[in-house]
Amino acid sequence: MMFRLLRLVLLAGCFIVALSACVYKMDIAQGNRIPPQVLAQLELGMTRNQVKFLLGTPAIQDPYRPDQWYYIYFLKDDNGNRTEQREMTLSFTDDVLTGISGTLNPS
Repeated sequence: MMFRLLRLVLLAGCFIVALSACVYKMDIAQGNRIPPQVLAQLELGMTRNQVKFLLGTPAIQDPYRPDQWYYIYFLKDDNGNRTEQREMTLSFTDDVLTGISGTLNPS
């Protein structure tokens, strides 16, 4: 009787260990994913409201630099490693877009 119980517990343990390798882990995207066709519409001279309407709310609005917005995007694979990372900094002067820089920068 005890041998059967031990064998059942070992079998259940092996089954659980075997199933743990079958767990699906999905890629995780975080930040502002902005399609290239939307980035192509971004132009110097746009107002803050126009930029926010086009790109959405920035990932970071620095309270010490209110005239700069930061759009950040990165993708992590199923192991937690970053496979893609992009960022873009927008600079404003008097609520008008005056500078675009970073790896999301439209060409």
